[in-house]
Amino acid sequence: MQLPAHGSNPDHLFKALGMEPPTKMVDFSVNTNPLGAPRAIKDHWQGWLEEIEDYPDPSALELKKTIAAHEGVAESHLLPGNGASELITLIARYLHGKQVLIIHPAFSEYESACRNENCTISYHIVHPPNWQLEKGALQQKIDAVDAVFFCHPNNPAGVQYDRLTIDWLIDACKQSKTLLVIDEAFYDFASNPVTFIHQAGRSRYLLVLRSLTKMYSIAGLRLGYLAGRAELLARIQISQPHWSINAIALKAGSLCLKDHQHSEDTRAYMTGERKRLFSFFRKNDFLHSPSAVNFYLIRDPSLDDQQELFMYLLRKGLVMRHTYNFPGLEGTWLRAAIKTEAENNLLMGALSEWKQGN
Repeated sequence: MQLPAHGSNPDHLFKALGMEPPTKMVDFSVNTNPLGAPRAIKDHWQGWLEEIEDYPDPSALELKKTIAAHEGVAESHLLPGNGASELITLIARYLHGKQVLIIHPAFSEYESACRNENCTISYHIVHPPNWQLEKGALQQKIDAVDAVFFCHPNNPAGVQYDRLTIDWLIDACKQSKTLLVIDEAFYDFASNPVTFIHQAGRSRYLLVLRSLTKMYSIAGLRLGYLAGRAELLARIQISQPHWSINAIALKAGSLCLKDHQHSEDTRAYMTGERKRLFSFFRKNDFLHSPSAVNFYLIRDPSLDDQQELFMYLLRKGLVMRHTYNFPGLEGTWLRAAIKTEAENNLLMGALSEWKQGN
């Protein structure tokens, strides 16, 4: 059975399973902001129509200025791209033929992009329930590779480590002259966001990857950026196509970053819904990861493989994210995004029925 490698697009999942899609679905496999895009995007959308008649700015100058002001970093330390996926591909091309370590479980795109560039891949797996990095074993692996990919907060578990732990990882890679790529695609969903973007501009061995599509729910526009030293970004940018980012994405990105209230409202909402969901899980004997962001892992401890629960929820039109292609998980958990209050209620209702029937 060949299941889709990513969340979202549930019709592909139902097709792979040979199932007829239900008329009503809630897609818990996609982890963009359930509050939607900032209102300002909708207000400006019609005015952007004329932008499609001309080529976009290939240097993304206005967007870089906005990001630099928003993050307090130099414009020369930024490389915008057509979503985080393009930037991961560019990093993989830069690492062509190198030794790459991935701290798992993690976003599958790191491995697929690096394998396409003939990189040799190794893993360092963190395990539930404590999800600790095990520094001694990790240090040995860092010493043997050219680059490390680390998603923080972790995708799919949503775990956020303390700053001292990540500072150790940054220093360990620096001492080994190993490039560390920290993917902060979901950092801004946490109640207390932790970022290492300011270190990136000062280190030859650190890149920080950001996505604008998750917080601002603009996945269809594709927008993200890398932060790092100017000379390192220049080498990575060599493989980037000209006019990589479309004109409307450039406009939308600048507008989103200026809407601080949207991010604050989202964090407050996520904090409340996480507490409500996790309280329900504990009361109903479901295990969950200690997520700090807008998604989490969940499992019924009576099942080793969660396929039965996965299929049960699918038949009810509730689409979870399988974990068969996450090393270290391999189907033992399901990932779910935090959706609207009403949608989260539907999930809790279905899980209550599941428990009553088992």
